[in-house]
Amino acid sequence: MVEKALLKLAKQLGAYDEASLMELWDKYAEQVASFEPSKRWEEAVLALSMIQGVRFKNQLFNYHWSKSRESAGDHPAPAGDSPTPERPSGPRPAGGQGRGKGGKVLRFVPRED
Repeated sequence: MVEKALLKLAKQLGAYDEASLMELWDKYAEQVASFEPSKRWEEAVLALSMIQGVRFKNQLFNYHWSKSRESAGDHPAPAGDSPTPERPSGPRPAGGQGRGKGGKVLRFVPRED
């Protein structure tokens, strides 16, 4: 029963794009930073964790998709609503030097705007 509930939450959360969720990051980060022994604080921690979970999922997806493209050559993006990798902003991993596009790996840091 708990597993079904978690998978249902994951499916619902997966329906939102990262950009929409990130609009709420600062709000929940502030609530989490101001500890108070309350249900409100606990829920803010879980909300922030879910936002970070979506970021992590996208980062992991982009990493693995980029790696699979490097080993199989450049192929079109997979069907579905998965994020599209972009050219990385930092140094590329060994073995991928000089090839076409790579996946973008996102860092886990708060927005600065």
